[in-house]
Amino acid sequence: MADNEKESAPEIRKQDQAASGAPHSGWAIGDRFSWQEIQDRLLASASEEITSETQELILSGITAGIAITLTLIGYAVGTSHFPDNAFMAAILYPLGFIYIILGRFQLYTENTLPPVTLILTRLASIPLLLRVWGLVIIGNLIGAIAGGYVLAKTSVLSPDGMEAATTFVSHGLELEWWDVFFRAMFAGWLVAGVVWLNIAARDTISRIIIVYLVFFMICASNLFHVVTAAAEVSFSIFHTTEYEISSLIINYWIPVLLGNTAGGVLLFANMAYFQSERKRYPEFRILSIRDWLFTKKGGRQFGTPRPRPPRDSD
Repeated sequence: MADNEKESAPEIRKQDQAASGAPHSGWAIGDRFSWQEIQDRLLASASEEITSETQELILSGITAGIAITLTLIGYAVGTSHFPDNAFMAAILYPLGFIYIILGRFQLYTENTLPPVTLILTRLASIPLLLRVWGLVIIGNLIGAIAGGYVLAKTSVLSPDGMEAATTFVSHGLELEWWDVFFRAMFAGWLVAGVVWLNIAARDTISRIIIVYLVFFMICASNLFHVVTAAAEVSFSIFHTTEYEISSLIINYWIPVLLGNTAGGVLLFANMAYFQSERKRYPEFRILSIRDWLFTKKGGRQFGTPRPRPPRDSD
């Protein structure tokens, strides 16, 4: 009986896989992926991004940082219209993140899950991860600071919106350092979950709903996101002298950065890794311990070219 079942087992067709070799659709149920299939798709996508050129990472990060300005505008408008209703004030907050995530721009908190999964599976090195993190956060900060400066020095926001935007950093400064950290940690967990669920989703509408609901919750729950916090700090520095720069950075932005990183890396990335059975995408070579610790190797077969789509004449 077992031999007959083995002989009659269907072969995986080419259309069941993407060009990278990751699953194109689910095995048991066509429109759903298993944990392992989501993991394989995540690794295939991460291997593309982690080997991106320096200029590409920085420019994409700057674009994402500038797009956060849309979130700051939306939050200021919502707060000015609903000053006593935090739930309704958050209604436009996710707008900038929808632009960033669906546009596939580089956002630091999105880079806590995919590259770290490559590190855990020893498909990329730790120095390569630190390179991506450093370039992306620098780009995000440049864009966020520029966006905050423009909002502070122009009349893009109404007077009520300007007044509302000046209160955003005070929410963080009123809390203890560790309270800010833990709120940011849960936000980092949620953002890493967005990456995982977007990999599992099959259409754009589903991805928009996922991104909107998660970031709406982050804002409505008064959790903190590091790039949004950078735009808020920039706006406050350029618009008012009420807060000391050192206090804004040390007591607000730094714990948000560390909390987001801990939430994405220690919580979600590790859980996603240990939930998976195979843990290693089969088409990639595993790095040695030395390469894993000290080199910048990793990604698509350590630098092999992307698959060429077939031509009609082939």
